Amino acid sequence: MVQVKPLNGIFYNAEQVDINDVIAPPYDVIDKNLQNELYDKSRYNIVRLILNREQNPYQDAKNNFYSWLDEKVLVTYDRPFILYLIQKYKNNKGEIIERKGFIARNKIEEFSSKKILPHEYTMGGPKQDRLNLVEATGAFFSQIFMVYNDKEQIIENKVAKKYLFQKPFIDVTDSYGVQNICYIIDDSEDIKIIEETLKDKTLLIADGHHRYETSMNYSKLYPDNEYAKYVMSYFTNAADENLVIYPTHRIIEKEVTPKDLLGKVGKYYDIEICTDKDIFLDKIEVENKKQITTGLIIKNDENYYILKLKKDVQKSIEAPEVLQNLDLTVLHELVLKKELGYSSDELMAQNGIKYEKREDVAFESVKKDASACFIMAYPKMGDIIRISEQGYRMPQKSTYFYPKLLSGLLINMLENKKLN
Repeated sequence: MVQVKPLNGIFYNAEQVDINDVIAPPYDVIDKNLQNELYDKSRYNIVRLILNREQNPYQDAKNNFYSWLDEKVLVTYDRPFILYLIQKYKNNKGEIIERKGFIARNKIEEFSSKKILPHEYTMGGPKQDRLNLVEATGAFFSQIFMVYNDKEQIIENKVAKKYLFQKPFIDVTDSYGVQNICYIIDDSEDIKIIEETLKDKTLLIADGHHRYETSMNYSKLYPDNEYAKYVMSYFTNAADENLVIYPTHRIIEKEVTPKDLLGKVGKYYDIEICTDKDIFLDKIEVENKKQITTGLIIKNDENYYILKLKKDVQKSIEAPEVLQNLDLTVLHELVLKKELGYSSDELMAQNGIKYEKREDVAFESVKKDASACFIMAYPKMGDIIRISEQGYRMPQKSTYFYPKLLSGLLINMLENKKLN
């Protein structure tokens, strides 16, 4: 049984600060330039907590956090609540997308329980960094992104609708043009409906694997801290058509000639040439519904290449069948490793290869330093769930759940934390 509970969340005091000045993207997408911009934006920007730039970053984050609490820049709500969140944005076709979900706490579970499933691999460095931060501050500043499946959409229909006519608790648009609209759910009956709806569900970690594993480690370090047995998460419904998963493209930085690359790729894929970018992108998605299909663009080559996997080629890969039938497994094992000579460590460390979420940047890369770029099809939720349920994980950076969750909307304080 998945245990979901409301939280005694900490949030920015609108009487003290402008929410527009203190929000930030997740720490792992903030580069040095953006970090400096956020520092300059406000002395209370959340970046000073999630990605502090001082000499002793964890201690300085702790000092800031408790100073802001003392100054009432950060305050708590007067009773436990769940935060309903709508993220509204335009996709590449100009269509309005409204992804809906809510922020609450859930009981931390070992992956062996199969109640909470990971789908990607993690690295040790980020987990240690996040553990250092939570140990110093006694708080989690970001949510884990969880996906559950409820075809009846009980929470959307029985709970959320009644709040959407109220004035939002928070309404802020981020630098990517995503409007984040938040409503407080504090009615005990509504909270009970949410708890009951989730209790028989399996949760899939869509984003935040490092943070979830950090919360697992922290709960083991402080077994007497009841609040540390829960982690703050954002929950969204896989049955909602507005949940869109974007691909992460593979930029090849190793030197390889177009002729050589096409020869290597042609061992495994039937190659179709396309001269129109829009048709190329559309055709990748259409063909990928029938068979594994990937796109390829090459430096100094105006053509676009549609790669359709030859019959049963994937069966030569030493992997479980559910992974053999994943486009990224095929690309990594047969092309990147076998043909281009990448090692598993190089792929994990992005050595000689880059993983790029932004489609425009991926295309521009081959006009600059990259030799080529593989354009991936949109991942399928069904594939992700099947792989996770069977106890396997997808290659690193397989999925991109957009939009990202803002840092600064809500903070989860861990009770019983000794401050010394």
